[in-house]
Amino acid sequence: MEIDAATRLFSALGHTGRLLVFRLLMRHAPHGVRPTEIAEALGLKQNTLSHYLAELEAAGLVRSERHGRSIHYAADIETAAALIAYLFADCGRSRPELSSPFLAQPEPIMPQKTYNVLFICSGNSARSIFAEALMRDLGEGRFNAYSAGTRPNSELNPFALDVLARNDHHVEGLRSKHLLEFQKDGAPKMDFVFTVCDTSAAEECPPWPGQPISGHWGLPDPVKVTGTAAEKSLAFAQTYAGLRRRITAFAALPIEQLDRIALQKQVDRIGLDQD
Repeated sequence: MEIDAATRLFSALGHTGRLLVFRLLMRHAPHGVRPTEIAEALGLKQNTLSHYLAELEAAGLVRSERHGRSIHYAADIETAAALIAYLFADCGRSRPELSSPFLAQPEPIMPQKTYNVLFICSGNSARSIFAEALMRDLGEGRFNAYSAGTRPNSELNPFALDVLARNDHHVEGLRSKHLLEFQKDGAPKMDFVFTVCDTSAAEECPPWPGQPISGHWGLPDPVKVTGTAAEKSLAFAQTYAGLRRRITAFAALPIEQLDRIALQKQVDRIGLDQD
């Protein structure tokens, strides 16, 4: 990377608002995010966000893609990686004591064991509860499944419980839990952490000990669906089906045979499943 190109990138990131937008997109990478979701997560006005996105895209840090009627924005991982490499490989003259903590290193294969998996959403009353039950029952003993919410409800959604019962899942013991329950001393060490709604992926969550594999498997919130009881029930059933496809694919992965980079790519691929 030439110094002029690096200067343009640093200039684009040298503003609090633009840096916040890029940071959010990096958390969603490699997936794209709709502008309305970015604005809601960061509390930005649409015209302000449009300016930020335009400047980041002009610098090459962000790319846009049209999906149907909407445009999704995603961080350009190659450009971000090139900027990091410029700092350490060029400016640092490739000194290993400077670059080794930051540049890509071979990742070890995950050991064969019973894996701890946590699913996060905001209310922990439907989507993450679906995921917990599905992982528990489809994982064939390979996984310990947990779920939590950033703002959990006091009780599980009755439509969600009905869908689980109709699909032969035991609902005894399922409850809404706060994320803090899994961040305190003595909590299980997570191997995988998945967000299953857009809100929780955009919120600030402390880093998890042990650097678990993470993924964003966002699905529309069936709790927000209005209409008749039949229409609401259909929305919950569709959400359940979408999560069942993802978890079935995840549970079939040869986890103990994949290095962390390959495993992360598989998790991201599963997250691209569209209903």
